[in-house]
Amino acid sequence: MLKNNTSSKAAAAQERQARILLYIREQGTASIGQIADEFAVSEMTVRRMLHQLSDQNLIIRTPGGALAVRSGSMERTFLERAGKMSAAKDALGRAAASLVEEGETIVLDSGTTTQYVARHLAPRSNIVVITASLAVLEELAGSPSIEVKLTGGSYRRASHDLCGLALEAAFENIYADRVFFGAAALSFTKGAMNFDQEMSRSILKAGRQKVLVIDSSKIGMEAVYRYCPIEQCDLVITDSGAKAADVKRLRKLTQVIVTE
Repeated sequence: MLKNNTSSKAAAAQERQARILLYIREQGTASIGQIADEFAVSEMTVRRMLHQLSDQNLIIRTPGGALAVRSGSMERTFLERAGKMSAAKDALGRAAASLVEEGETIVLDSGTTTQYVARHLAPRSNIVVITASLAVLEELAGSPSIEVKLTGGSYRRASHDLCGLALEAAFENIYADRVFFGAAALSFTKGAMNFDQEMSRSILKAGRQKVLVIDSSKIGMEAVYRYCPIEQCDLVITDSGAKAADVKRLRKLTQVIVTE
């Protein structure tokens, strides 16, 4: 009898877990409180199930909740990408931020690498930052001496940014001192590339200097969509993990900074 009760409880728990997973996938993202209310269970039970689902790579844990994993998606979610090469991205962000002078207006592209640029700009003063990235906005929200101008557009959860016609219109009317942008890959034959077809190219015309900030793991790789030839980048900033031969090839095409 005890064995049957135990089996029934395990089956019920598995069924509830499956329903919670379906709920997260339908919502895209959900907080622990939302899930607890929806399924009439304790938040402790929800946390335990989220840990189990995360261990199976079925969801991504976030502070206070979870994000759905889009199986088969070529573009990893923002939080997944944020955790990759974090030390290198921090060094890239520091190097990029050091180029910005007081009184400048800059454009920061969406992406996890430019988020680190914003992080190192946060203590600075008298700088205007124009961005479509909500991650950049969050990094700079507590900086009273930095003015952040957010473009319009529709929210994209996977990239935690804004996109659409309003974004294009905003960038067409901007000419900043520098534009910092990232890429999913840097091919020596096809240039900077992305998995995102909607990635706005108008940002490349929005500043005097175009700076590609990219970690070494992406150099020599290819994505799906061509974005910008290497020769059109005024400067490429990468980390010390870049191969010497790759850096030499890049320096034949544009200026390169390699972080320590």
